[in-house]
Amino acid sequence: MNLADAFAYLDSHSNYDTTGRINSPTVERMERLVAAMGDPQTAYPVIHLTGTNGKGSTAQIITRLLMVHGLKVGTYTSPHLERINERLTIDAEQISDTALCEQIAAIADLEIVAGVTPTYFEILTAAAFRWFADEAVDVAVVEVGMLGRWDATNVADGQVCVITNVGLDHLEYAGETLEDIAREKSGIITPTSTVVIGETDPALVQIIREQPAERFYERDVDFECLVNELALGGRALDLRTPTSLYSDLVLPLHGAHQGDNAAVAVTAVEAFFDRPLAVDLIAEAFGEVRWPGRFETLGHQPLVIVDGAHNTHGADRCAEVFFSDFDPAGKRVLVFGCLSERDPRRLLEALRADEFDLVYCTTAPSPRGLPASEIAAAAASIGCDDVLTIPDAAQALAAAYRTLTADDALLITGSLYLIGEARPLLRKLIP
Repeated sequence: MNLADAFAYLDSHSNYDTTGRINSPTVERMERLVAAMGDPQTAYPVIHLTGTNGKGSTAQIITRLLMVHGLKVGTYTSPHLERINERLTIDAEQISDTALCEQIAAIADLEIVAGVTPTYFEILTAAAFRWFADEAVDVAVVEVGMLGRWDATNVADGQVCVITNVGLDHLEYAGETLEDIAREKSGIITPTSTVVIGETDPALVQIIREQPAERFYERDVDFECLVNELALGGRALDLRTPTSLYSDLVLPLHGAHQGDNAAVAVTAVEAFFDRPLAVDLIAEAFGEVRWPGRFETLGHQPLVIVDGAHNTHGADRCAEVFFSDFDPAGKRVLVFGCLSERDPRRLLEALRADEFDLVYCTTAPSPRGLPASEIAAAAASIGCDDVLTIPDAAQALAAAYRTLTADDALLITGSLYLIGEARPLLRKLIP
């Protein structure tokens, strides 16, 4: 199987990426698939993460913390921005094209043996588990794709289970309330796991704690971010965990919420080792953390930022960082595109789109992209004065960049599909 064959095979098994719908939430197909492989997900301990926002950043911080302790770390995240290979890494290095093709070919061969037709996400999840076992990783950091209980990753039992937060997302599968979502996310918890809870709403925490587990650590009870200040290129942090106080740390990620993610990550790794961490190793790990497409600065004069915020909670955080931490002096330009299952008005309100001087509305490059004209109507309805509609994302991005002078700022957000389109294009445009 070559790379084109592998992508064709994945595309032939895609449903959610094209329709936004999962036909039958279940882990049965995944259980049968990994059983046919000899259950590779049991060959190493797992740190399992879910949450409405922040799980990707938290996974990257956890990965670096484990790496500085000399462990070989497999990390599985989703979605990708530019290449599928981004989803599967060992020691922060993406899987090679050759290895990716080998793993996908192995899954394809198992379809008949397992008697199932796996989905796109199930194929990649099985490929990750198998690759990690083949490469004999010491630990796997596994990010849930959606919710938790019925997610394909939930065939793995997390030694440490992390729930970063609970917000309104994927209501079609969880139910219409935060309580419903909390129940679904807590489905990753096992009776032998240590659970790190980043959510602070007492009612939601209580729902999470109803699941049998070995122990629970709660934000603001057992751990917290004590100092969280703006620093050059990121945040200056002091953290309290169940065992220790860690001071004078610098994390090169933007936004106060990243301090919260760091507190969760350090607590999770302490729980994994069942001991405190050396502060110099935490500092070393933090210095290596990168998470492309999440409030990522691609240029400085003019300021060019891409952020994958695609729900109201993430959009609100994105706006807070943009207007408070960066506070650009010149013209403020927004390029926005989202998927059809999103409410563009609510997202644009959370982004404070009416405070931008120019708003470019485009169609996210996905079969599920919401038409630019509908986004433009939503922008006009919340009082945006200068709204431009350019359906083609590449054309919208180029047009927006051409309006900028050195003091101006461009923010591109609304969909990770849009960010995946923007990053390579802007790398060519920015000197």
